[in-house]
Amino acid sequence: MTRKLLASLMIVLMLAVGVGASPIKIGITQIVEHPALDAARQGFIDCLTDAGYGADKVIYDIQSAQGDRSIALTIADKFVADKVDLILAIATPTAQAVAKATATIPVLITAVTDPVAAEIVHSIEKPGTNVTGTSDLTPVARQLELLKRIAPEAKRVGVLYNAGEINSVVQVEVARQAAPEVGLTLVEATVSTTGEVLQAAQSLVGRVDAIYVPTDNTVVAGLESVMMVAEGNKLPLIVGEGDAVRRGGLATVGIDYYKLGYQTGKMALRILEDGENPAEMPIEYQEDINLIVNLDAAERMGVVLSPELLAEAEIVN
Repeated sequence: MTRKLLASLMIVLMLAVGVGASPIKIGITQIVEHPALDAARQGFIDCLTDAGYGADKVIYDIQSAQGDRSIALTIADKFVADKVDLILAIATPTAQAVAKATATIPVLITAVTDPVAAEIVHSIEKPGTNVTGTSDLTPVARQLELLKRIAPEAKRVGVLYNAGEINSVVQVEVARQAAPEVGLTLVEATVSTTGEVLQAAQSLVGRVDAIYVPTDNTVVAGLESVMMVAEGNKLPLIVGEGDAVRRGGLATVGIDYYKLGYQTGKMALRILEDGENPAEMPIEYQEDINLIVNLDAAERMGVVLSPELLAEAEIVN
């Protein structure tokens, strides 16, 4: 066998088994670290791992903006400079930063409530850009209905959110429209940083009968402060997603962020393996909605849950 033929055979074998192939580089950026966003990230990674993309095939560069939009922009620029093959942007501010930084690298988003309002894509059905992914739009009206079911006497509900987060603004607008339909008046308290969450929650005491926290990254990062106020003043605390219930919120009708991240991973595989174009891939939503209640939180908040509601719910402590 000639050296030339031997060399040719070795190249064929290397391609067949993937030896010598450069690992895929995936940049992951999220606006802040908290359980819901962390779960979405893990779901995404687990999906790719389950599909055969282990440590030998993928290099992840995982970054957190620590709640700072300027850091989110710096991270996005770094990914572009590093020429990553794909970017996962978790939450609206980081998705906006990445969309601004590149129009060519495929971008998957998750935990973004309204990517159209955030000016990340042109439409849900046909994004028209290098960006696609999953939305975490929660059933806000059903969450307020749940509050009324748990506390029928409640008339005024305080909502805590960051008015600088477009995802939260969208949810609060839905809440403004839905609240009167279930006999509730919305009392709004806004924050700009997690450090302001405790004071904002305290400002609601004596003015509301319950508290509602949507999937707002700033407030959820400081959720323990809200729980302290809710428990100390016997105010039912309805939250926007299941991880917040597990942390000590009273209840929600919401999505599972791990499953949402896993669903986003499946979309990434379609891009990596099938060559699909993000511009042609519709934004996806999670169809599974779960009722979750925290019995320990109910006791601390002085809430008695009906047997009928408990029979329907996933119970956590």
